[in-house]
Order: sequence, then C-alpha cells, then structure tokens
Amino acid sequence: MQRWLKNGLKQGVNGLQIYVMCELPSNVILADQFADVFDGFSIGSNDLTQLTLGLDRDSALVAQLFDERNEGVKRMVKLAIETAKKKGRKIGICGQAPSDYPEFAKFLVELGIDSMSLNPDSVLKTLLMVAEVEKG
Repeated sequence: MQRWLKNGLKQGVNGLQIYVMCELPSNVILADQFADVFDGFSIGSNDLTQLTLGLDRDSALVAQLFDERNEGVKRMVKLAIETAKKKGRKIGICGQAPSDYPEFAKFLVELGIDSMSLNPDSVLKTLLMVAEVEKG
C-alpha cells in the first residue's frame, strides 16, 4: 500500500501528505482502516455513484438513473465524510455533482467537507452558498 516509499518519498517529511481516492463502496466501508494509513481522502463522486448504483454511466440505456443525489450515494458520501472527520482526516470531493447540483454542494458543506472541485462556471455561486451555510 505504501508504494511511494519505494520512490524515496516519506509521508510527513517536508509536509508531504498522502491522500487516497474514495470512489469504491469498499473504500467508504473501510475508511476507518484507510485513515490509519493515509492523511486524507478525495471522494470520486462519479465513480462512487456508478459503483454504488451498479450503473454504467456511459450507457444511454441507464443514463437517466445516474444521479449523485440518489439516497444510497448520499449515504455513502455521508459515511465517508463522517469517518474521515472522526479519524481527524481531511476529505474533499472531485466530480461533477457539486457543480451541477447546488443542493448537493450544500449537503456536502453541511456535513463538513473540507474541499470541493468545481467547474469554473459554478465557482462564484457555490462560494456564495458555502459562505451562507457556514455563516449559519
């Protein structure tokens, strides 16, 4: 698991932190164990959605069912964030959902996510929403 060691990198030296992608349901379920090895997590919402729902996101036959706002996906995301927080680890999200669905971005902020990747056209409106939610 610690492949970076073979290349001379040392976790914690000069501030080096090692993050792991959290895009498989098994990564979410075992996040407490991953937190013992890694400094933080990045939720890959597109892959996590696909694998949680058992859908091929590239298939036109089921594309309408692919939705990060699905309750099963939201529970997986919530579990990942709660586990990371409980273990004192940072957690962010990359993927389309926070840019496409302001209510999903709000959900993430309310759970205490540390960072979100966003499309350029959604940055301003999302920053304003985050400030509003964090203000209370």
